[in-house]
Amino acid sequence: MSAEAVCFTSAEECFSEVVSFLQGDEAAALDHGELEERLEEKSREVFRRLYQGHLELRAVREERLEEVKDHEGMARPYVEEGHARQLTVIFGGVDVSRFAYRAKGKANLHPADAWLNLPEERYSHGLGRLASIEAARGSYDSAAEALERATGQRVPKRQLEQLVRRAAKDVEEFYASQEAEPTGPGDVVVLSCDGKGIVMRPDSLREPTRRAAEASSAKPKARLSKGEKSGRKRMATIGAVYEVEPSPRSAGDILPAEPPREPAPAPEAKNKWLTASVADDAAQVISRVFDEAERRDPGHQRTWVALVDGNNHQIDRIEAEAGERGVEVTVVVDFVHVIEYLWGSARDLFPEGCPAAEAWVRDRAMAVLEGNARDVAAGIRRRASSEGLGASSRKGADECATYLSNKADHLDYPKALSSGWPVATGVIEGAVRHVCKDRMDITGARWSVDGAEAVLKLRALRSNGDFDAYWRWHRSRERQRVHQTRYHENVIPVAA
Repeated sequence: MSAEAVCFTSAEECFSEVVSFLQGDEAAALDHGELEERLEEKSREVFRRLYQGHLELRAVREERLEEVKDHEGMARPYVEEGHARQLTVIFGGVDVSRFAYRAKGKANLHPADAWLNLPEERYSHGLGRLASIEAARGSYDSAAEALERATGQRVPKRQLEQLVRRAAKDVEEFYASQEAEPTGPGDVVVLSCDGKGIVMRPDSLREPTRRAAEASSAKPKARLSKGEKSGRKRMATIGAVYEVEPSPRSAGDILPAEPPREPAPAPEAKNKWLTASVADDAAQVISRVFDEAERRDPGHQRTWVALVDGNNHQIDRIEAEAGERGVEVTVVVDFVHVIEYLWGSARDLFPEGCPAAEAWVRDRAMAVLEGNARDVAAGIRRRASSEGLGASSRKGADECATYLSNKADHLDYPKALSSGWPVATGVIEGAVRHVCKDRMDITGARWSVDGAEAVLKLRALRSNGDFDAYWRWHRSRERQRVHQTRYHENVIPVAA
Protein backbone atom coordinates (compact mmCIF):
# COMPACT_ATOMS: atom_id res chain seq x y z
CA MET A 1 0.00 0.00 0.00
CA SER A 2 1.33 3.45 -0.95
CA ALA A 3 2.20 6.14 1.59
CA GLU A 4 -0.75 8.23 0.40
CA ALA A 5 -3.16 5.36 0.78
CA VAL A 6 -2.46 4.86 4.49
CA CYS A 7 -2.90 8.51 5.50
CA PHE A 8 -6.59 8.13 6.30
CA THR A 9 -6.53 4.57 7.60
CA SER A 10 -6.73 5.69 11.21
CA ALA A 11 -9.73 7.92 10.48
CA GLU A 12 -11.49 5.12 8.64
CA GLU A 13 -10.90 2.77 11.57
CA CYS A 14 -12.27 5.34 13.99
CA PHE A 15 -15.37 5.87 11.85
CA SER A 16 -15.95 2.12 11.69
CA GLU A 17 -15.73 1.99 15.48
CA VAL A 18 -18.43 4.66 15.72
CA VAL A 19 -20.68 2.75 13.33
CA SER A 20 -20.16 -0.44 15.32
CA PHE A 21 -21.01 1.43 18.52
CA LEU A 22 -24.26 2.72 16.97
CA GLN A 23 -25.18 -0.80 15.86
CA GLY A 24 -24.51 -2.31 19.28
CA ASP A 25 -26.47 -2.84 22.47
CA GLU A 26 -24.72 -0.02 24.38
CA ALA A 27 -26.05 2.68 22.02
CA ALA A 28 -29.48 1.05 21.94
CA ALA A 29 -29.75 1.50 25.71
CA LEU A 30 -29.14 5.26 25.58
CA ASP A 31 -31.79 7.95 25.41
CA HIS A 32 -31.48 10.58 22.70
CA GLY A 33 -29.63 13.11 24.93
CA GLU A 34 -27.06 10.55 26.04
CA LEU A 35 -26.62 9.46 22.44
CA GLU A 36 -25.96 13.07 21.41
CA GLU A 37 -23.26 13.43 24.04
CA ARG A 38 -21.48 10.22 23.06
CA LEU A 39 -21.59 11.01 19.35
CA GLU A 40 -20.35 14.52 19.89
CA GLU A 41 -17.31 13.20 21.74
CA LYS A 42 -16.64 10.47 19.18
CA SER A 43 -17.13 12.79 16.19
CA ARG A 44 -14.33 15.06 17.41
CA GLU A 45 -11.92 12.14 17.36
CA VAL A 46 -13.05 11.12 13.85
CA PHE A 47 -12.47 14.63 12.55
CA ARG A 48 -9.18 14.98 14.43
CA ARG A 49 -7.89 11.89 12.66
CA LEU A 50 -9.21 13.16 9.33
CA TYR A 51 -7.37 16.42 9.91
CA GLN A 52 -4.23 14.51 10.88
CA GLY A 53 -4.57 12.33 7.80
CA HIS A 54 -4.75 15.35 5.53
CA LEU A 55 -1.62 16.81 7.11
CA GLU A 56 0.16 13.51 6.58
CA LEU A 57 -0.97 13.48 2.95
CA ARG A 58 0.43 16.96 2.43
CA ALA A 59 3.70 15.87 4.00
CA VAL A 60 3.92 12.90 1.65
CA ARG A 61 3.21 15.12 -1.37
CA GLU A 62 5.56 17.94 -0.34
CA GLU A 63 8.28 18.36 -2.96
CA ARG A 64 11.77 19.57 -2.23
CA LEU A 65 12.29 23.11 -3.49
CA GLU A 66 15.37 23.91 -5.50
CA GLU A 67 15.99 27.27 -3.86
CA VAL A 68 14.77 28.89 -0.65
CA LYS A 69 16.08 32.27 0.47
CA ASP A 70 15.43 34.18 3.67
CA HIS A 71 14.46 37.86 3.90
CA GLU A 72 18.13 38.86 3.62
CA GLY A 73 18.51 36.91 0.40
CA MET A 74 20.62 34.17 2.05
CA ALA A 75 19.99 30.69 0.68
CA ARG A 76 19.11 27.67 2.81
CA PRO A 77 21.18 24.95 1.05
CA TYR A 78 20.51 22.07 3.46
CA VAL A 79 17.17 20.30 3.58
CA GLU A 80 15.83 17.79 6.09
CA GLU A 81 12.45 16.13 5.94
CA GLY A 82 10.29 15.03 8.82
CA HIS A 83 10.60 18.15 10.98
CA ALA A 84 7.47 18.13 13.15
CA ARG A 85 5.57 20.66 15.20
CA GLN A 86 2.40 20.42 17.22
CA LEU A 87 -0.85 22.19 16.45
CA THR A 88 -4.09 22.22 18.43
CA VAL A 89 -7.15 22.64 16.22
CA ILE A 90 -10.82 22.68 17.17
CA PHE A 91 -10.92 18.86 16.97
CA GLY A 92 -7.82 18.21 19.11
CA GLY A 93 -4.04 17.94 18.87
CA VAL A 94 -2.30 17.05 15.59
CA ASP A 95 1.29 16.92 14.32
CA VAL A 96 2.57 18.76 11.27
CA SER A 97 5.53 17.20 9.48
CA ARG A 98 7.39 19.17 6.78
CA PHE A 99 10.72 19.93 5.14
CA ALA A 100 13.13 22.22 6.99
CA TYR A 101 15.46 24.41 4.92
CA ARG A 102 18.61 25.09 6.91
CA ALA A 103 21.79 27.14 7.04
CA LYS A 104 24.41 27.24 9.78
CA GLY A 105 23.64 29.87 12.39
CA LYS A 106 20.25 30.71 10.87
CA ALA A 107 16.71 29.79 11.86
CA ASN A 108 15.09 27.04 9.81
CA LEU A 109 12.56 27.93 7.14
CA HIS A 110 9.47 25.79 6.56
CA PRO A 111 7.58 26.79 3.40
CA ALA A 112 4.83 24.29 4.24
CA ASP A 113 4.06 26.34 7.36
CA ALA A 114 3.39 29.31 5.11
CA TRP A 115 1.21 27.28 2.75
CA LEU A 116 -0.86 26.20 5.75
CA ASN A 117 -0.64 29.69 7.28
CA LEU A 118 0.19 28.11 10.63
CA PRO A 119 0.14 30.38 13.69
CA GLU A 120 3.28 31.10 15.69
CA GLU A 121 1.69 29.64 18.79
CA ARG A 122 0.34 26.16 19.26
CA TYR A 123 -3.34 27.04 18.91
CA SER A 124 -5.03 27.27 15.52
CA HIS A 125 -6.75 30.29 14.02
CA GLY A 126 -10.05 28.48 14.53
CA LEU A 127 -9.47 28.28 18.26
CA GLY A 128 -8.26 31.88 18.24
CA ARG A 129 -11.48 32.97 16.56
CA LEU A 130 -13.66 31.19 19.11
CA ALA A 131 -11.52 32.53 21.96
CA SER A 132 -11.96 36.07 20.65
CA ILE A 133 -15.72 35.74 20.42
CA GLU A 134 -16.12 34.25 23.89
CA ALA A 135 -13.61 36.51 25.67
CA ALA A 136 -15.25 39.58 24.18
CA ARG A 137 -18.59 38.30 25.45
CA GLY A 138 -17.70 37.42 29.04
CA SER A 139 -14.91 36.74 31.50
CA TYR A 140 -11.81 34.77 30.54
CA ASP A 141 -12.86 31.97 32.86
CA SER A 142 -16.27 31.69 31.22
CA ALA A 143 -14.61 31.95 27.79
CA ALA A 144 -12.34 29.00 28.60
CA GLU A 145 -15.35 26.99 29.74
CA ALA A 146 -17.30 27.87 26.59
CA LEU A 147 -14.35 26.91 24.41
CA GLU A 148 -14.06 23.55 26.11
CA ARG A 149 -17.80 22.93 25.77
CA ALA A 150 -17.73 23.75 22.07
CA THR A 151 -14.54 21.94 21.07
CA GLY A 152 -13.48 19.69 23.91
CA GLN A 153 -10.15 21.57 23.99
CA ARG A 154 -8.88 23.14 27.19
CA VAL A 155 -6.95 26.37 26.66
CA PRO A 156 -5.29 27.71 29.83
CA LYS A 157 -6.26 31.24 30.83
CA ARG A 158 -2.87 32.80 30.09
CA GLN A 159 -2.79 31.31 26.60
CA LEU A 160 -6.39 32.38 26.06
CA GLU A 161 -5.49 35.98 26.90
CA GLN A 162 -2.57 35.83 24.46
CA LEU A 163 -4.84 34.52 21.70
CA VAL A 164 -7.27 37.40 22.28
CA ARG A 165 -4.53 40.04 22.20
CA ARG A 166 -3.12 38.61 19.00
CA ALA A 167 -6.58 38.45 17.45
CA ALA A 168 -7.16 42.18 17.95
CA LYS A 169 -3.87 43.53 16.65
CA ASP A 170 -5.04 44.34 13.11
CA VAL A 171 -8.30 46.16 13.88
CA GLU A 172 -7.09 49.71 13.20
CA GLU A 173 -5.40 48.69 9.96
CA PHE A 174 -8.51 46.82 8.88
CA TYR A 175 -10.71 49.89 9.19
CA ALA A 176 -8.13 52.11 7.52
CA SER A 177 -8.26 49.80 4.49
CA GLN A 178 -12.03 49.80 4.08
CA GLU A 179 -13.80 51.78 1.40
CA ALA A 180 -16.87 53.77 2.33
CA GLU A 181 -20.24 52.38 1.32
CA PRO A 182 -22.48 54.77 -0.65
CA THR A 183 -24.99 56.63 1.50
CA GLY A 184 -27.58 59.33 1.02
CA PRO A 185 -25.87 62.56 -0.13
CA GLY A 186 -28.12 64.60 2.16
CA ASP A 187 -27.45 62.53 5.27
CA VAL A 188 -25.79 64.25 8.19
CA VAL A 189 -22.52 62.77 9.48
CA VAL A 190 -22.64 62.60 13.27
CA LEU A 191 -19.54 62.23 15.44
CA SER A 192 -19.65 61.50 19.16
CA CYS A 193 -17.36 60.38 21.96
CA ASP A 194 -17.43 59.67 25.67
CA GLY A 195 -15.24 58.20 28.39
CA LYS A 196 -15.50 55.36 30.91
CA GLY A 197 -13.11 54.49 33.73
CA ILE A 198 -11.79 50.91 33.85
CA VAL A 199 -10.29 49.35 36.97
CA MET A 200 -6.69 48.52 36.11
CA ARG A 201 -3.80 46.62 37.59
CA PRO A 202 -1.41 48.98 39.39
CA ASP A 203 1.27 48.68 36.69
CA SER A 204 -1.26 49.66 33.99
CA LEU A 205 -2.42 52.95 35.46
CA ARG A 206 -1.43 56.24 33.89
CA GLU A 207 1.38 57.87 35.84
CA PRO A 208 -0.65 60.49 37.80
CA THR A 209 -3.23 57.86 38.80
CA ARG A 210 -0.51 55.38 39.72
CA ARG A 211 1.16 57.89 42.03
CA ALA A 212 -2.20 58.64 43.66
CA ALA A 213 -2.84 54.92 44.13
CA GLU A 214 0.59 54.38 45.70
CA ALA A 215 -0.04 57.25 48.08
CA SER A 216 -3.28 55.66 49.24
CA SER A 217 -3.10 53.87 52.55
CA ALA A 218 -6.04 51.58 51.80
CA LYS A 219 -5.50 47.98 52.81
CA PRO A 220 -5.64 45.26 50.13
CA LYS A 221 -9.11 43.83 49.73
CA ALA A 222 -10.74 41.18 47.57
CA ARG A 223 -12.99 43.84 46.08
CA LEU A 224 -12.31 47.56 45.85
CA SER A 225 -14.71 49.84 47.64
CA LYS A 226 -16.37 52.76 45.88
CA GLY A 227 -13.92 55.23 47.39
CA GLU A 228 -10.87 53.23 46.37
CA LYS A 229 -11.83 52.88 42.71
CA SER A 230 -11.19 56.54 41.96
CA GLY A 231 -7.48 55.84 42.30
CA ARG A 232 -7.52 52.54 40.43
CA LYS A 233 -9.05 53.44 37.10
CA ARG A 234 -7.77 54.38 33.68
CA MET A 235 -10.03 56.22 31.29
CA ALA A 236 -11.15 54.49 28.12
CA THR A 237 -12.49 56.63 25.29
CA ILE A 238 -15.31 55.40 23.07
CA GLY A 239 -16.00 57.08 19.74
CA ALA A 240 -18.89 56.76 17.31
CA VAL A 241 -19.70 57.85 13.78
CA TYR A 242 -23.11 57.40 12.23
CA GLU A 243 -25.45 59.07 9.79
CA VAL A 244 -28.96 60.44 10.02
CA GLU A 245 -31.44 61.59 7.47
CA PRO A 246 -32.44 65.11 8.57
CA SER A 247 -35.78 65.20 10.38
CA PRO A 248 -36.79 68.79 11.28
CA ARG A 249 -38.65 69.26 14.56
CA SER A 250 -39.66 72.04 16.91
CA ALA A 251 -39.11 72.60 20.62
CA GLY A 252 -42.73 71.53 21.15
CA ASP A 253 -41.98 68.21 19.50
CA ILE A 254 -39.22 67.59 22.04
CA LEU A 255 -41.25 68.69 25.07
CA PRO A 256 -44.94 68.50 24.10
CA ALA A 257 -47.46 70.00 26.53
CA GLU A 258 -49.52 66.80 26.25
CA PRO A 259 -48.61 63.34 25.03
CA PRO A 260 -49.07 63.45 21.23
CA ARG A 261 -51.16 60.91 19.37
CA GLU A 262 -48.14 60.21 17.20
CA PRO A 263 -44.66 61.27 18.31
CA ALA A 264 -42.76 63.52 15.93
CA PRO A 265 -40.29 61.57 13.79
CA ALA A 266 -36.77 61.81 15.22
CA PRO A 267 -33.49 61.42 13.31
CA GLU A 268 -32.70 57.72 13.18
CA ALA A 269 -29.08 56.60 13.39
CA LYS A 270 -27.83 54.33 10.63
CA ASN A 271 -24.48 52.89 9.54
CA LYS A 272 -23.18 53.10 13.10
CA TRP A 273 -19.46 52.57 13.62
CA LEU A 274 -17.72 52.39 16.98
CA THR A 275 -14.14 52.50 18.20
CA ALA A 276 -12.75 52.24 21.72
CA SER A 277 -9.36 52.42 23.38
CA VAL A 278 -7.85 52.51 26.83
CA ALA A 279 -4.26 52.60 25.52
CA ASP A 280 -4.74 55.75 23.43
CA ASP A 281 -5.83 59.08 24.83
CA ALA A 282 -8.94 61.01 23.85
CA ALA A 283 -7.12 63.00 21.17
CA GLN A 284 -6.03 59.81 19.37
CA VAL A 285 -9.49 58.25 19.52
CA ILE A 286 -11.10 61.46 18.27
CA SER A 287 -8.60 61.49 15.42
CA ARG A 288 -9.77 57.99 14.44
CA VAL A 289 -13.37 59.17 14.64
CA PHE A 290 -12.51 61.92 12.16
CA ASP A 291 -10.71 59.37 9.95
CA GLU A 292 -13.93 57.36 9.75
CA ALA A 293 -16.01 60.46 9.06
CA GLU A 294 -13.64 61.46 6.26
CA ARG A 295 -13.79 57.95 4.84
CA ARG A 296 -17.53 58.50 4.47
CA ASP A 297 -17.27 62.07 3.25
CA PRO A 298 -13.75 62.63 1.89
CA GLY A 299 -14.68 65.86 0.14
CA HIS A 300 -16.35 67.41 3.20
CA GLN A 301 -19.49 67.95 1.16
CA ARG A 302 -21.96 66.94 3.81
CA THR A 303 -22.98 68.45 7.15
CA TRP A 304 -20.94 67.27 10.13
CA VAL A 305 -22.33 67.45 13.67
CA ALA A 306 -20.51 66.46 16.86
CA LEU A 307 -22.71 65.42 19.79
CA VAL A 308 -21.04 65.67 23.22
CA ASP A 309 -22.03 65.65 26.87
CA GLY A 310 -20.29 68.95 27.59
CA ASN A 311 -16.81 67.66 28.45
CA ASN A 312 -14.49 70.58 27.74
CA HIS A 313 -11.51 68.46 26.73
CA GLN A 314 -13.60 66.55 24.20
CA ILE A 315 -14.96 69.79 22.74
CA ASP A 316 -11.46 71.28 22.51
CA ARG A 317 -10.09 68.19 20.78
CA ILE A 318 -12.99 68.02 18.32
CA GLU A 319 -12.58 71.67 17.39
CA ALA A 320 -8.81 71.31 17.10
CA GLU A 321 -9.11 68.22 14.89
CA ALA A 322 -11.70 69.93 12.70
CA GLY A 323 -9.41 72.94 12.30
CA GLU A 324 -6.44 70.78 11.33
CA ARG A 325 -8.49 68.95 8.69
CA GLY A 326 -10.27 72.02 7.35
CA VAL A 327 -13.75 70.69 7.97
CA GLU A 328 -16.64 72.56 9.53
CA VAL A 329 -18.14 70.70 12.50
CA THR A 330 -21.01 72.03 14.58
CA VAL A 331 -20.72 70.94 18.22
CA VAL A 332 -24.05 70.28 19.94
CA VAL A 333 -24.27 69.54 23.67
CA ASP A 334 -26.63 66.74 24.68
CA PHE A 335 -30.02 68.12 25.72
CA VAL A 336 -30.52 65.35 28.29
CA HIS A 337 -27.55 66.71 30.24
CA VAL A 338 -29.21 70.14 30.23
CA ILE A 339 -32.33 68.59 31.77
CA GLU A 340 -30.22 66.94 34.46
CA TYR A 341 -28.60 70.25 35.39
CA LEU A 342 -31.99 71.96 35.49
CA TRP A 343 -33.27 69.32 37.89
CA GLY A 344 -30.17 69.87 40.01
CA SER A 345 -31.05 73.55 40.33
CA ALA A 346 -34.73 72.73 41.01
CA ARG A 347 -33.71 70.68 44.05
CA ASP A 348 -32.18 73.85 45.50
CA LEU A 349 -35.04 76.16 44.59
CA PHE A 350 -38.06 74.00 45.54
CA PRO A 351 -38.98 71.91 48.57
CA GLU A 352 -38.57 68.18 48.09
CA GLY A 353 -41.56 66.70 46.26
CA CYS A 354 -42.99 70.08 45.28
CA PRO A 355 -45.23 69.58 42.20
CA ALA A 356 -44.32 73.04 40.88
CA ALA A 357 -40.70 71.92 40.31
CA GLU A 358 -41.60 69.79 37.30
CA ALA A 359 -43.43 72.63 35.55
CA TRP A 360 -40.54 74.99 36.35
CA VAL A 361 -37.99 72.60 34.86
CA ARG A 362 -40.10 72.13 31.73
CA ASP A 363 -40.48 75.90 31.21
CA ARG A 364 -36.70 76.45 31.53
CA ALA A 365 -35.97 73.50 29.27
CA MET A 366 -38.32 74.94 26.63
CA ALA A 367 -36.53 78.28 26.93
CA VAL A 368 -33.18 76.57 26.35
CA LEU A 369 -34.60 74.71 23.35
CA GLU A 370 -35.74 78.05 21.97
CA GLY A 371 -32.20 79.45 22.20
CA ASN A 372 -32.34 81.36 25.50
CA ALA A 373 -29.75 79.46 27.56
CA ARG A 374 -27.99 82.56 28.87
CA ASP A 375 -31.28 84.14 29.96
CA VAL A 376 -32.22 80.96 31.80
CA ALA A 377 -28.83 80.95 33.55
CA ALA A 378 -29.25 84.55 34.66
CA GLY A 379 -32.77 83.86 35.94
CA ILE A 380 -31.61 80.90 38.01
CA ARG A 381 -28.90 82.97 39.66
CA ARG A 382 -31.35 85.80 40.40
CA ARG A 383 -33.86 83.45 42.01
CA ALA A 384 -31.21 81.78 44.17
CA SER A 385 -30.02 85.20 45.33
CA SER A 386 -33.53 86.58 45.95
CA GLU A 387 -34.35 83.60 48.15
CA GLY A 388 -31.21 84.24 50.18
CA LEU A 389 -29.70 80.78 49.64
CA GLY A 390 -26.25 80.23 51.06
CA ALA A 391 -23.33 78.87 49.03
CA SER A 392 -23.97 75.25 50.00
CA SER A 393 -27.74 75.53 49.52
CA ARG A 394 -27.45 76.97 46.01
CA LYS A 395 -24.67 74.72 44.72
CA GLY A 396 -26.89 72.92 42.20
CA ALA A 397 -28.38 76.20 40.97
CA ASP A 398 -24.95 77.77 40.47
CA GLU A 399 -23.60 74.69 38.70
CA CYS A 400 -26.58 74.72 36.33
CA ALA A 401 -26.24 78.44 35.60
CA THR A 402 -22.51 78.10 34.99
CA TYR A 403 -23.05 75.10 32.71
CA LEU A 404 -25.66 76.92 30.61
CA SER A 405 -23.53 80.05 30.36
CA ASN A 406 -20.33 78.24 29.46
CA LYS A 407 -21.97 75.89 26.96
CA ALA A 408 -24.34 78.46 25.41
CA ASP A 409 -22.40 78.51 22.12
CA HIS A 410 -23.08 74.79 21.77
CA LEU A 411 -26.75 74.96 22.78
CA ASP A 412 -28.09 76.29 19.51
CA TYR A 413 -31.04 73.94 19.56
CA PRO A 414 -33.21 76.10 17.26
CA LYS A 415 -30.68 75.55 14.45
CA ALA A 416 -30.21 71.88 15.31
CA LEU A 417 -33.94 71.12 15.41
CA SER A 418 -34.84 73.09 12.29
CA SER A 419 -31.97 71.39 10.45
CA GLY A 420 -33.20 67.96 11.51
CA TRP A 421 -30.14 67.04 13.61
CA PRO A 422 -30.17 64.84 16.71
CA VAL A 423 -29.77 66.65 20.04
CA ALA A 424 -29.17 63.68 22.39
CA THR A 425 -26.14 61.44 22.86
CA GLY A 426 -28.06 58.20 23.24
CA VAL A 427 -25.94 56.41 20.62
CA ILE A 428 -22.61 57.00 22.33
CA GLU A 429 -24.04 56.43 25.81
CA GLY A 430 -25.42 53.10 24.66
CA ALA A 431 -22.04 52.30 23.14
CA VAL A 432 -20.26 53.08 26.41
CA ARG A 433 -22.57 50.67 28.16
CA HIS A 434 -22.48 47.72 25.79
CA VAL A 435 -18.93 48.06 24.46
CA CYS A 436 -17.22 48.97 27.70
CA LYS A 437 -19.21 48.78 30.90
CA ASP A 438 -21.00 45.46 30.37
CA ARG A 439 -17.68 43.62 29.88
CA MET A 440 -14.99 45.66 31.60
CA ASP A 441 -16.90 46.13 34.86
CA ILE A 442 -17.36 42.43 35.58
CA THR A 443 -16.95 41.98 39.33
CA GLY A 444 -13.34 41.43 40.34
CA ALA A 445 -11.86 42.30 36.93
CA ARG A 446 -8.45 44.02 37.01
CA TRP A 447 -7.13 44.86 33.58
CA SER A 448 -3.76 45.25 31.94
CA VAL A 449 -3.59 47.84 29.19
CA ASP A 450 -2.99 45.26 26.45
CA GLY A 451 -5.74 42.96 27.68
CA ALA A 452 -8.32 45.71 28.04
CA GLU A 453 -7.38 47.20 24.66
CA ALA A 454 -7.84 43.89 22.87
CA VAL A 455 -11.25 43.21 24.40
CA LEU A 456 -12.48 46.76 23.71
CA LYS A 457 -11.44 46.52 20.06
CA LEU A 458 -13.10 43.14 19.62
CA ARG A 459 -16.33 44.29 21.26
CA ALA A 460 -16.45 47.38 19.05
CA LEU A 461 -15.71 45.21 16.02
CA ARG A 462 -18.57 42.85 16.83
CA SER A 463 -20.90 45.76 17.55
CA ASN A 464 -20.09 47.12 14.09
CA GLY A 465 -20.99 43.76 12.53
CA ASP A 466 -17.51 43.48 11.00
CA PHE A 467 -16.05 40.51 12.84
CA ASP A 468 -16.25 37.95 10.02
CA ALA A 469 -14.79 40.34 7.44
CA TYR A 470 -12.11 41.35 9.91
CA TRP A 471 -11.16 37.76 10.65
CA ARG A 472 -10.48 37.07 6.98
CA TRP A 473 -8.34 40.21 6.89
CA HIS A 474 -6.55 39.22 10.11
CA ARG A 475 -5.63 35.80 8.76
CA SER A 476 -4.15 37.38 5.62
CA ARG A 477 -2.15 39.78 7.79
CA GLU A 478 -0.94 36.86 9.90
CA ARG A 479 0.31 35.14 6.74
CA GLN A 480 2.19 38.27 5.76
CA ARG A 481 3.54 38.97 9.25
CA VAL A 482 4.44 35.43 10.32
CA HIS A 483 5.50 33.91 7.02
CA GLN A 484 6.02 36.24 4.07
CA THR A 485 8.40 38.52 5.96
CA ARG A 486 10.77 35.56 6.47
CA TYR A 487 11.39 35.12 2.75
CA HIS A 488 13.29 37.05 0.10
CA GLU A 489 11.21 39.96 -1.20
CA ASN A 490 8.26 38.69 0.87
CA VAL A 491 7.64 35.89 -1.64
CA ILE A 492 6.80 32.48 -0.23
CA PRO A 493 8.42 29.86 -2.49
CA VAL A 494 6.21 27.22 -4.06
CA ALA A 495 6.98 23.95 -5.85
CA ALA A 496 7.43 24.26 -9.62
